[in-house]
Amino acid sequence: MKSEWNTSAIANICKVVTDGSHTSPKSVSHGKYMVSVKDFTPYGFDFNGCRQISFADYEKLKSSGCVPQKGDILIGKDGARYFEDIIIYNQDEAPALLSSIAILRCDEEKVIPEYLYYLLKTPSFKKDVKDNYGSGSAIPRIILKDFKRMKVEYPSIEKQRQIVSILHDLDAKIFNNQKVNDNLEQQAATYFQELFINNANPMWQISTISDLGTVVGGSTPSKTKPEYYTNNGIAWITPKDLSINKSKFISHGENDITELGLKNSSATVMPKDTVLFSSRAPIGYIAIASNEVTTNQGFKSVIPYSEIGTAFVYFFLKHSLPVIESAASGSTFKEISGSAMKNIPAIIPDRNTLDQFNSFCAPIFAQQKILEEQNHSLAMLRDSLLPKLMSGAIDIASIQL
Repeated sequence: MKSEWNTSAIANICKVVTDGSHTSPKSVSHGKYMVSVKDFTPYGFDFNGCRQISFADYEKLKSSGCVPQKGDILIGKDGARYFEDIIIYNQDEAPALLSSIAILRCDEEKVIPEYLYYLLKTPSFKKDVKDNYGSGSAIPRIILKDFKRMKVEYPSIEKQRQIVSILHDLDAKIFNNQKVNDNLEQQAATYFQELFINNANPMWQISTISDLGTVVGGSTPSKTKPEYYTNNGIAWITPKDLSINKSKFISHGENDITELGLKNSSATVMPKDTVLFSSRAPIGYIAIASNEVTTNQGFKSVIPYSEIGTAFVYFFLKHSLPVIESAASGSTFKEISGSAMKNIPAIIPDRNTLDQFNSFCAPIFAQQKILEEQNHSLAMLRDSLLPKLMSGAIDIASIQL
């Protein structure tokens, strides 16, 4: 029963409540990883492109508690996504953390890490944190003393394990699907590299992206007109949507627009299989449209020509990201213009090689899409169960997965 649950401040159920380094050592080409909130993924850190620091600097930070242990709960506590990035750290790498990440180490005689992790991720807990604990106007953040006073409710260790086991089963299915998709992605990327980079035919034509497909920008209907937006209308994608939704395929963003919003803006409806490419803030988010979509002005998307194909355009843009970034301009933030995007150099392989690559990718893309859809359904189930389990509102014994 819920009346048997305990209530305590985080400071009383965690042995450690701290954060990463408040100084940033100099980067080196070969050393130990140092991560910040930008390196979070849903299940750990992405070390690709992560900066490295010297072994000496790393040891200093480790001795001062800035390196997590396996089982620690890590939380992004500074910036626009504060208290959104939350993980249990279980990777073999032991990176140093910057101060934008909080470290919670549970007293496992009171609360197991997995239980606290899931509790922190409930919508009601997140709302309470953002309503009552956040501070800072320019850069929102949570300070450590506020972490320590946050109140949590928890049942017996046995009941915690039962709750965690249900949620963990769902997360394990999602994680395994993602591993399969990552492996499929690597296979296709490797084949692209082999066909079009390592063994490129010197006779292939060198042209520009405009010969791979139609480059299309986007637009934002006036935010002062609520009638331009809806929950169920024409899909409208922003770079923020791609930062939250890490999927390869996307059907809708946070908001849709209405026919009226489309009519009164310069947004363009693009067909299924368009390759969406964010052109600013940041440059280089890439996804494939699962259906007809529009975007805001933060995109220079490519509608592939039929003889070229979506798979080739998708991997070509990923491969060409450094070249595209170098062609961007702007003082406040870098942006690739429509004309610059159209004129990025591109190879035009022969039709047989393109058909060979697209045929190889077709079943891979189809399987990836199926697994992403499964993960979306599993995540919805997990997120619907999460608050009910954490509030004691449903009987654990009644759940069968």
